[in-house]
Amino acid sequence: MNWVTRTKETAWGLFAWLSFGLAVLFSLVVVLVVPSATRRQKLVTWASRMVFVLPRIDVQVRGMDNLPTDNCVVVANHASYLDGPLLKGYLPWRFNFVIKGEMRNFAPAHFLLRRSGSKFVERTDVKGSTRDARQIVKAALGGESLGFFPEGTFLKEPGVGRFRPGAFVAAIKGDMPVVPISIGGSRHMLPAGGVLPRPGTLTIDILPAIAPGDPEYATSRGLAETARQRILAVLGEPDLLDDDAEPAAAG
Repeated sequence: MNWVTRTKETAWGLFAWLSFGLAVLFSLVVVLVVPSATRRQKLVTWASRMVFVLPRIDVQVRGMDNLPTDNCVVVANHASYLDGPLLKGYLPWRFNFVIKGEMRNFAPAHFLLRRSGSKFVERTDVKGSTRDARQIVKAALGGESLGFFPEGTFLKEPGVGRFRPGAFVAAIKGDMPVVPISIGGSRHMLPAGGVLPRPGTLTIDILPAIAPGDPEYATSRGLAETARQRILAVLGEPDLLDDDAEPAAAG
């Protein structure tokens, strides 16, 4: 790569970060001054999409007609910090995303995410995890549409890891369909440990829903593995559980 190309990519990466910063500032103003929760969610969804529109990132969304019109749970593979804003911006505004509990430690982010409808789940403290799980199940029982990254984190290594059962327990308790989503290109654009995003194409493949009554819906772990395998079939990345996979257990 010559210096001209490197300079162009650096300038583009800086502009992409500027777009993100403007979207965050706009969203903070929204959650501070807009009293209606629905209006806040719609405006933050618009701002999240602008993160990708302003730097002219090619985002290809396929299968939008696979999303049920009623409430459901969406689950997606996780490869980059881009994944959250990407799904927030390109899925309907009604989806509230479940975020790792560590974000509570950063007050501005916690305030923004909470006021825009996000839920939080503690991953390390057992007591906190149990409390958060109850709240998420309560939201599902109340009919909220929820979004999860059930791997819980992401790695630089390509592939899809184990899905934690929380999203699928909530879906079963709430009697809601589970919609697997494959996100492609985000690992290339901003990999783990990366600083500046790189130009590229992002893809969102919304796959057919797994509905209550399907055989795969019998247990949370079986449902999780079915969703994971459907994502792997489209994503084209390796299965990180090939060497240590465990049989699905009762939910």
